[in-house]
Amino acid sequence: MLNPNLEEIQLDKQEYQRYSRHLILPEVGLEGQKRLKAASVLCIGTGGLGSPLLLYLAAAGVGRIGIVDSDVVDHSNLQRQVIHGTSWVGKPKIESAKNRILEINPFCQVDLYETWITSENAIDIATPYDIVIDGTDNFPTRYLMNDVCVMLNKPNIYGSIFRFEGQATVFNYEGGPNYRDLYPEPPPPGMVPSCAEGGVLGVLPGVIGCIQATEAIKIILGQGTTLSGRLLLYNALDMKFRELKLRPNPIRPVIEKLIDYDQFCGMKPVGTQEAIQKVPEMTVTELKQLIDSGAKDFVLLDVRNPNEYQIAQIPGSVLVPLPDIEAGKGVEKVKELLNGHKLIAHCKMGGRSAKALGILKEAGIEGINVKGGITAWSQEVDPSVPQY
Repeated sequence: MLNPNLEEIQLDKQEYQRYSRHLILPEVGLEGQKRLKAASVLCIGTGGLGSPLLLYLAAAGVGRIGIVDSDVVDHSNLQRQVIHGTSWVGKPKIESAKNRILEINPFCQVDLYETWITSENAIDIATPYDIVIDGTDNFPTRYLMNDVCVMLNKPNIYGSIFRFEGQATVFNYEGGPNYRDLYPEPPPPGMVPSCAEGGVLGVLPGVIGCIQATEAIKIILGQGTTLSGRLLLYNALDMKFRELKLRPNPIRPVIEKLIDYDQFCGMKPVGTQEAIQKVPEMTVTELKQLIDSGAKDFVLLDVRNPNEYQIAQIPGSVLVPLPDIEAGKGVEKVKELLNGHKLIAHCKMGGRSAKALGILKEAGIEGINVKGGITAWSQEVDPSVPQY
């Protein structure tokens, strides 16, 4: 309801006190605060980006906030997901977020959707809201929410973070570009590492999430110039911002229905891809039994980065980082290490080692992937090994 009937919206005495610093801003004032109270925003995800933007939307007085997330709070979240606290570890993120939001502003209506958003439920979930904010970290959900917003004609406020860099923009607003104008096609699976693999500076999502919240508030108020048509890039190490212009692509596809976005992004096999052989796997329990048996006919290859290897290791593993294997020099090193032995590879959770084994297979080296990587080893075999 970006054009609400403001005569129907009332603030009580406590709200006048709560929003006093807004009310004295000419660009906000009483009318703007009523607009905020009448507005509804849907946030996809309560992670690094969702945490700060939810906190500030609630503090600003947005009247209705929807939250979509099916995950639970983990210790590894607390370095950046500031809406959650230690006492909420192991509990649903949406419940943790709601608890904190209502602590900040009990005048907010908080709707919870403890589910993974899909093509089957996204339209129904998004329809009641004025604005959608994408706080996710994967390409299938980004394409899904973009297409939902295009079909429902809703602004889509986008943010993305990785290591020390972030970006933000506003899609599908007043005829401006949408996500498919920035990324007409998804990158190949595994090409872009996740934050779990590459890491992220804890304060970075705070910067980008606050920018997303700012854009939502400006749209609700009808004030200022949005990021529509501009991709804002932020480098925390250099403390620099720069912009890239975005324009609608006149030949982009017309979005009339939702599709299978996992398949579109190459997360599912399709057509001839079904013929691609799956990398053989073994469990960490099986690896432990093999090590305990005293077998000497295998090499345990760790393909993580050197700084990760310093944090934790599986006994007897040998480090050859995935970037070295991708560059070719690591392939030769693996050949030297094997010397007729069989190859077993692992990483943090199993994704990078599977990719490494695929590259090695093309070089004639067969291997077995450790399912779940060193994370599963810590959870199921040796709890003294740190999880990160």
